[in-house]
Amino acid sequence: MSTVLARREGAIGRLTVHRPEALNALDLCMIRAMLTALDEWESDPVVTAVVLDGAGERAFCAGGDIGVVHSSAVSDPSVALTLWREEYRLDARLARYPKPVVALMDGITMGGGIGIGAHVGVRVVTERSVLAMPEVAIGLAPDVGGALLLARAPGELGTHLALTAGRAGPADAVHCGLADHHLPSAELPALVDDLAAGAPVRPAVAARAVDPGPAPLAGARCWIDDAYGGATTVEEVLYRLEAIDEPGPREAAAALTAAAPTALKVTLRAIRRARGMTSIEECLRQDFRLCSRFLGHPDLAEGIRAAILDKDRSPRWRPSTLAEVDDAGVEAFFAPLADELDLLEQSTLWSDHR
Repeated sequence: MSTVLARREGAIGRLTVHRPEALNALDLCMIRAMLTALDEWESDPVVTAVVLDGAGERAFCAGGDIGVVHSSAVSDPSVALTLWREEYRLDARLARYPKPVVALMDGITMGGGIGIGAHVGVRVVTERSVLAMPEVAIGLAPDVGGALLLARAPGELGTHLALTAGRAGPADAVHCGLADHHLPSAELPALVDDLAAGAPVRPAVAARAVDPGPAPLAGARCWIDDAYGGATTVEEVLYRLEAIDEPGPREAAAALTAAAPTALKVTLRAIRRARGMTSIEECLRQDFRLCSRFLGHPDLAEGIRAAILDKDRSPRWRPSTLAEVDDAGVEAFFAPLADELDLLEQSTLWSDHR
């Protein structure tokens, strides 16, 4: 069975990532199939909107195919680089699509799932949604334009989520700007029917939306802003967290201590740089530089091994401490590549389009 179901239902083009046994993780064939469908529907006058969802009840999309990335890191970097080039092209295409795109981020939505779902015009979460950019836990930095989204979250909430690989439920996702509306999962079929019948997209979604309740991260904003605000180094953040004798800061400090030191420092720099960006293309070019460099770094293969393959949760990071990661080494991750990611820069600001 196809791993992407692309079909026209009334007035909508419907794209379903259909790999439930792998939590709908994206591979190259899936990415290319989605790009092909989007190209066809753009010129189809019958299609007035696109609905993007995932098969099954567990996940919208748990990310990219991590097995491919691991094998590429240990043998042939060109495989992962091709995957990322096409994936980032898809992310930018969805973000700039001229027709409304509705992403139903029902269930686990991480990494590449954020890339295809959280940049589009109308972003829906449900009571089952869990959103995250957990890359620092596997020796990588957030990609797929995630740094741009996290940099624009209120205060330092995005920095906190990036450095701790933290998870956001539906209320936190809406509060942090990763989603627009919260709908009960039971309402999604009826919403799709409304849109297929030609209902105006934004009013149709808003009519079925419900309050997700209080956002836990909003309640933690005070200590999060105190710990991360103005910090230029991960060491400074960790020092501040360890000085706050409360459960939340202690858990955050433990998460930073467990993550890859190089990935943490590159991620903090990436989030700070993203605050000055005005387009998703600019962020994706930065992401491609970072991921290209991480492919040649020992932490990526080791992080995937420990977290996904062997699942021993005991990665051996190299270097193993923050102090051993120098500024010059971090800055080298951001240097231009000989073969840069080529995305057409759009004149419309990403924030205006969203």
